[in-house]
Amino acid sequence: MHDTSMRPSEIPDLCGIIERYRGKPGSLLGILEEAQEAQENHYLPEGTLRFIADRTSVPLSQVYGTATFYSFFNLKPQGKHSIVVCRGTACHTRGSLALLEESVRFLGLGEFREEEDNSLTTADGFISVRTVACFGQCALAPVIQIDGSIRSSMTAGRLIAMLRKLKKGGKP
Repeated sequence: MHDTSMRPSEIPDLCGIIERYRGKPGSLLGILEEAQEAQENHYLPEGTLRFIADRTSVPLSQVYGTATFYSFFNLKPQGKHSIVVCRGTACHTRGSLALLEESVRFLGLGEFREEEDNSLTTADGFISVRTVACFGQCALAPVIQIDGSIRSSMTAGRLIAMLRKLKKGGKP
């Protein structure tokens, strides 16, 4: 964890979010999810994780462990739009690596190294590309998610067309 610049007071009503979950089963997941959504760039800065740990009396190691275990959580600022590429076995065998590489190339994000990166964001903060282990939509592989909408049987051509629409201000 590196980002200490974010002050929890910059997340609207973080104390209120924590209070709403106090004493409820699974509270940490709910708190982290709402805190991430409330953050402008949809991520969990170190300061926020520390604040949550302090206010909930949950060890920081557990808060951090939860935030890094679930692929939904981001520790780096995310773009205005998001593309999530499934890397499960069915999607992989049906070409998801090519979709990932093509989207990263098209957006000028350099090279995606799965062993190091799970998320890349354009310099202007417009779009993030990341991976998940599996969406559970194996029969529809390869599957991607664009701004929360699942797209199945994806091809590189369709993906690039969607990215072009996004860049022009349209909906994919």
